[in-house]
Amino acid sequence: MKCAFVFFAAVCSFGASTTAWEMNTYSDFLRGKFQGLSLSRDGRLMLAPKLDTLFASDQPAVWSVVRGPGSSFYAATGHRGKVYLVESGAKSSVYWSSPQPEIFALAVDASGVLYAGTSPDGKIFRIENGKATEYFDPKAKYIWALQFDSKGTLYAGVEGGKVLRITAAGKGEVFYETGQAHVVSLAFDTQGRLLAGTEPNGILYRIIEKDKAFVLYDSSLPEIRSMTSTADGSIYAVALGGSLANRGSGWTTPVSASPGGIQVPTTTTTITVTEDSAQAGLEVKPKADTNKPAQPVAQVTAQISPALDVSGVEKSAIYRIHPDNTVETLWSSKEENAYDILNVGDYVVFSTDTQGRIYRLSADRKVTLLAQTNEGEAVRLLRDGTSVIAATSNLGKLYRLGDGFSTSGSYEAPVHDSNSVARWGRLQARVDTCTGCSVSFRTRSGNSARPDKTWSDWSAPANGNVSSPNARYIQWKAEFTGGSGTSPIVDNVNIAYLPQNTPPVVKSITVLSQAVATSQSKTAAPQAPSQAAYSITVTDTGDAGPATSAGTPSQTLNRATSQQLSVSWQAEDPDGDKLVFSVYFRGEGEREWKLLKANLQENIVVLDGDVLADGRYYFRVVASDRLVNPPSTARTGELIGIPVLIDNTPPLLTAGEPRRNVTSLELDVEAVDATSPLRRAEYSLDAGPWTPIEAADGLIDSLRETLQVRIDPLPAGEHLIVVRAYDAAGNAGLTKVVVR
Repeated sequence: MKCAFVFFAAVCSFGASTTAWEMNTYSDFLRGKFQGLSLSRDGRLMLAPKLDTLFASDQPAVWSVVRGPGSSFYAATGHRGKVYLVESGAKSSVYWSSPQPEIFALAVDASGVLYAGTSPDGKIFRIENGKATEYFDPKAKYIWALQFDSKGTLYAGVEGGKVLRITAAGKGEVFYETGQAHVVSLAFDTQGRLLAGTEPNGILYRIIEKDKAFVLYDSSLPEIRSMTSTADGSIYAVALGGSLANRGSGWTTPVSASPGGIQVPTTTTTITVTEDSAQAGLEVKPKADTNKPAQPVAQVTAQISPALDVSGVEKSAIYRIHPDNTVETLWSSKEENAYDILNVGDYVVFSTDTQGRIYRLSADRKVTLLAQTNEGEAVRLLRDGTSVIAATSNLGKLYRLGDGFSTSGSYEAPVHDSNSVARWGRLQARVDTCTGCSVSFRTRSGNSARPDKTWSDWSAPANGNVSSPNARYIQWKAEFTGGSGTSPIVDNVNIAYLPQNTPPVVKSITVLSQAVATSQSKTAAPQAPSQAAYSITVTDTGDAGPATSAGTPSQTLNRATSQQLSVSWQAEDPDGDKLVFSVYFRGEGEREWKLLKANLQENIVVLDGDVLADGRYYFRVVASDRLVNPPSTARTGELIGIPVLIDNTPPLLTAGEPRRNVTSLELDVEAVDATSPLRRAEYSLDAGPWTPIEAADGLIDSLRETLQVRIDPLPAGEHLIVVRAYDAAGNAGLTKVVVR
């Protein structure tokens, strides 16, 4: 093969910086839609093995499929309980109609006779030449699995967690009782030992003989759905149900998830561990030997919680149990449920519920998406020579996955969101070509999140500019044509585009006032900026300081703090562009905005609180993305904040004549503020604690108030009364009165 690069170009001037949507990894491509294509673990798209439709029923699901006579197959369906005989050439006919709506299990004996397990009124039927006779009644509602051993003995996995051994018509017994709610899967290992997968504790058993088993693995997932063995003695097991069940410690009695979507009551399982089995580690005997009573050393109670949707946890996993019983997890998923697994020689294949996918899994954990049936689930797999038969649901069909490549296929990428209307640039694809092979690309675009009739049609195979119209969403499709048994390979695709420049958004503006220290005594310890520091030095003689020739001066206490205003804002750009800001202000009654600061890259401005006189002001912040966009496409966004009242002037207090009698004092004080209404007032007697006072009208809430001071009793002698009033801005005005 030779490597070719395909480019589709367009001249763009829609925005400042080009963005690329690139797909080149396994997880990138896995989100798309496959038709006749495979995907390797290293993110390479290629033609898939041939996938042919063998059978399409009118039933919602094919629950089981087994080999029939010659090259035919038997397929069991739900929810009308029919068995179809699917012959070569895609011919099919109803072989048998069950009296029950579900047939979850089929098996064929050595002479080619078919057996079917029906549900929910569990019976096992023997069907020969389309005529059925009841073979065994297991006394269980659900029959999940049927398997014949090499000696022709039939085993059944049923509700109640039992494995039944059936030796002849009407003759059967409990071979092993797991203590679980269901035995959902049966298989034989390479040594002919029976394997049983259970639900709801996800335990895989190897049944050694009647009433004796060994736990191969106890999964963290509720259900062991399927098993297969390989020539080296390894066992591959599929576990699922992580999104459907939560195995907590609390006991509850509602329903839990069960195989096939059937709801069953939860149960408490008690396993008695014998002294011998405790020494062996994992071997358990649910039934005691009648000749030798078991000596219990421990009792374990498994408690099952109700069905619960648990997001963010694994839905399913595939385990490999090595011949030495060590276990490793080869694959797990939080998005897909794995249903079945099949040994095909050098690797295994498994199927999932994501558009009916079929994967190949090698022993070194490499996963390849072999095919996608585009059905709801691929629920069962069957080996047919070198081919694989897959049974699906929604609708119930049979597919054959054969050797060699398909002659053609296509891949639809997931929809890409550019977050705004974009002008599409060029599409670049890395393609490994081959003789007679080709890959062509098409695109379509639209402004709804999912492609619908409002989207553009798929473009013609692109050999130049991407012709899809400007839009927010885009999707591409690759169409593959193979050569003689070979396939082209695509492992990197990207589309460059220029998104429409979206204006920035200023979300909020905050204006705060804070006090900042302006002077401190040299002898005072440093204070925080918001604290007012005062210092007075007094000698032990009572002198305030050294005398001068002019006398002893009074000490002046400077104003401890001044006010600062901080204007801050929150802004964002939907495109992630770097922003630059300009801040404006305007006083109430003024017509024009005045620029406070420009070309700011921070989101705060600090100014001296005294530069704005008392009054009501508005602040406006303008954000621009001009630093990263040319002038023709740069955008701005702005916000005007709520009005801010600036009041740095305290109220003016004027005291009237005090009215004193023998034991009390009355004093009226007029308080006036020019900017903000008064809020509270208080007085202090002889530098004592502050005592609240009332307004003459009973409420301190206006620019002018008459404050009434009432002191009773008032001791005889001279007294100092200080009255203090606060406005809404927190400014305090004071006055004093000396009474004798």
